[in-house]
Parts: sequence; C-alpha cells; structure tokens
Amino acid sequence: MQRGVIYGVLAGALWGVVFIVPHWLSDVSPLLLSAGRYTMYGAVSLVLALPIARSLLQRLTRADLRALILLALAGNLLYYILLTRAVQMIGVAPTSLIIGVLPVTVTLLGRRDAHAVPLRRLAFPLTLVAAGILCINIDVLPIGGHRPGSIATWLGGLLCATGALACWSWFAVANSRYLQRNTRFNGNEWSVLWGIVTGALGLMLWLGLALLPSGMSQMALSHERWQTFWLLNLVLAVGASWLGNGLWNAASKRLPLTLSGQLIVFETLFALLYGFVYDHRMPRPLEVAAIVLLMAGVSWSVRQHANQGAARRATNATGQTQEPVPTPIL
Repeated sequence: MQRGVIYGVLAGALWGVVFIVPHWLSDVSPLLLSAGRYTMYGAVSLVLALPIARSLLQRLTRADLRALILLALAGNLLYYILLTRAVQMIGVAPTSLIIGVLPVTVTLLGRRDAHAVPLRRLAFPLTLVAAGILCINIDVLPIGGHRPGSIATWLGGLLCATGALACWSWFAVANSRYLQRNTRFNGNEWSVLWGIVTGALGLMLWLGLALLPSGMSQMALSHERWQTFWLLNLVLAVGASWLGNGLWNAASKRLPLTLSGQLIVFETLFALLYGFVYDHRMPRPLEVAAIVLLMAGVSWSVRQHANQGAARRATNATGQTQEPVPTPIL
C-alpha cells in the first residue's frame, strides 16, 4: 500500500503540469492541444511498445481492446472536451468547483469493492477533503458577480462540467477494477497500450481538424509556435501521459478505490504549486487552508486503510473471513 500511495502522489505531480501548458500556448485551441497531445502520446507509446510488441499482442484480447477504447474515450478525449466547453460557457471557478469533487465521487463509487474501508470511518477524512476543495474554489469565486450569458448557457455549462466529472469518475473506477481483475499487464504495459489507442483517437481528431477551414481549426501558427507546440506536447506525452498514467495504473493495482480516489487531490495540489511558481507569488490564506485540509484528509484516510489492512491480515491468518469480490464496472 505504501508503494501504491507513492505512485499515486507521483502521478498527481506529473498530471499537475497539464494545467500550466495552456498558459504557454494560450493562442492554441483546446481541441488542437488535445489532438496534438494525444497524437504525440500515441507515437511515444508505439515506440515504447516495439520491443515487447509480440508479447503484448499475444496477451491482448478483444475485451482488453474494448476496455482500452472506452477508457481512452472517457478518460481522455470526452473528459477534456466537456471540461474545456464548460470553462468557455460558465468560467473556470464554477467548473473547477464541480470537477473538484472527484476524490469524493470516486471514493463513493468504490465503497463496495474489496478492501474498501466502511464509509462511516471515512466520513471525517472525506469532510476534510471536501472542505479543502471548497476553500480552493471560494478563493477564486468572484464576489458580487453574475451568471455569464443566458440561463440556457449557464445550464449547458453546468451539464458539461457534470458530464466531465462523470467521465473521469467512471474512468478512475473502471480502470482500477479492470487492472485488479486482469493481471496479464503491469502498469507500464497497460499505459503503453492505452497510449496507442488514445493516439489513434487523437489522430482521428487531428485529421478532422485538418479538414476544417483554417479559421475554424485554428491551426494557423507561426513556425516558432509550432516548434513550441510539439515540444510541450512531447513533454506532456512522455511525462503526464505515459509516465503519469503508468504510475497511476501501478497505484490502482495496489490500492482500494476508497483510497486511490482520494489521491487524485494531489493533481490539484501540484497544479496549485506550479501555478504559484508560474505566477511568482505566495499562496493566499484560503489556498493555504485548502492545502492543509487536503493533506490532512488524505493522510487520515491512508491511516484508516493501513489499520484496515492490518486487521484484515490478522483475521485472514485465523481463517475466519473471506474477502469480498469487487463488482465489475467495465
């Protein structure tokens, strides 16, 4: 479990970089950024898969391929499209407030899995995590502001943000359960396969953008900007996508969902840290409170799971109980 927690924290540190790249490429559309990132991720994954291609193909089943396609669509493309659309319609603060409850939704979805700690024992850690997320969003909410656009625009943005939350919640649960049920692939191998499938979907998106008029696709960039675009997407493909996903897969194989779901907060924490460095400022009081609450909630949850694991091992040694089987979701 200690390894799983470390892998989850490192994955969050790498995923936090994703929030900084749009600042450097503010003149590039989200669709183009998504297409470039995932096409590059696919290319990197394909190169990494070549030495073990025969072994991967021998173990790969139709069920694996179906799972990979669904995970790539939900956890990468559809999630990012809905997220960016919500930001465009209702702004960053309301969208982040909805997406920020991911640790809670994933924990709740995994409450019936094997090794899950009862929710009554996670009530206080979850409350701390929720309070930390609320502090982050209160800090950025405009005081005395008004809803942007019409009622229809506001409701549409809320639906998009909720859809993005549902996509990543489903992805986190489905990916973890699939990896725990199927031990044919380790975290790195699954990340490579996932990257190849995601890259194929990203290439399809790229080709679709290339067929659009230049004004609609927003692909009219200078030579220097294209160089920066591909360099940053290479960094994201190797760091955030391949290595980050590999670390998360390794964590998912070792941790119950009620714990791994809460480790997603480290993506938020590292994104905040990188943002402070990028903006050359210190955190404000509410941001400090959010960081303390999030760290306290996750640490408390880790302690609860450690105690649960010790009790389970002691009980299993006496042969008095059978562990529950996780409910399939994919």
